[in-house]
Amino acid sequence: MTYVIIGWDGPEGQSKRPHHRPAHLEYLDRLQKQDQLLCAGPFTDKAGSLVIIEAESMEQAKSIANGDPYVTHGIFERVEIHPFKRILPRQPEE
Repeated sequence: MTYVIIGWDGPEGQSKRPHHRPAHLEYLDRLQKQDQLLCAGPFTDKAGSLVIIEAESMEQAKSIANGDPYVTHGIFERVEIHPFKRILPRQPEE
C-alpha cells in the first residue's frame, strides 16, 4: 500500500538540515533500492518535506518514517502519515 509522509519542520529545522542531509539522502536511497520510495522532496516554502513510500502496513510506514534522520535528529517537529490511493498517472495492470 502507498503512504504519504509529511514532515513539518520545527523551529530549528532549516538550520539543522544541512548537517543531517547526507544521512537523510542515504536513508532515502536505501528505501529506493528496496523499491519502497516513490517520491521525496522538500516543500519550496521551507515548511517541511513530502515522502511517498510503499509499505506493508501503517506500522511499517511509521517505522520507516521514524527511522529517517530528519525525524531522529529533530528536523521534523511533527510527522503525518496517510494511506494514499494513486489514481494518476495510471499504473500498468500487474
